[in-house]
Amino acid sequence: MIETFNRIGEVHGAVSDDDEIDYSVKPKFYDPELDDKDEVWVQKKRGGRSSDAILNCPACFTTLCLDCQRHEKNVTQYRAMFVVNCKIKSKQVVAHLGSKRKRGKKGRGSSEAEAGSDMGKTYKRVCCSVCSTEVGVIDEEEVYHFFNVIPSES
Repeated sequence: MIETFNRIGEVHGAVSDDDEIDYSVKPKFYDPELDDKDEVWVQKKRGGRSSDAILNCPACFTTLCLDCQRHEKNVTQYRAMFVVNCKIKSKQVVAHLGSKRKRGKKGRGSSEAEAGSDMGKTYKRVCCSVCSTEVGVIDEEEVYHFFNVIPSES
């Protein structure tokens, strides 16, 4: 016999170890169709679009983006235009001067063109609005570039 006490210390009631729980009676909060309802809600929110991944904050697992595109070369980076739970650190500007990579004869022209297109771009830091973890940057054209996120299948 286990006795329970209220805040004053009086015996409130007793629960027996021999009491059996009837598992055939479903709790009032149980809904066997909840997964199906959740799937319909997600599809409605996404507007029928397909995405390369759903992006989450690496610290608190908050959803940051439902519709993104994976980077062609850096598979851990994503870009997106529509995000949720993100805040822009407008006072923290990051300047990108372009990369100076040495390439063989084949890639010389494309390297110079890429460096020229990235020269002088400025980015603002983007953080999770829940825990303030830095998750990426946003460019001048309002495209988000995520590099510190956890992707999940969409």
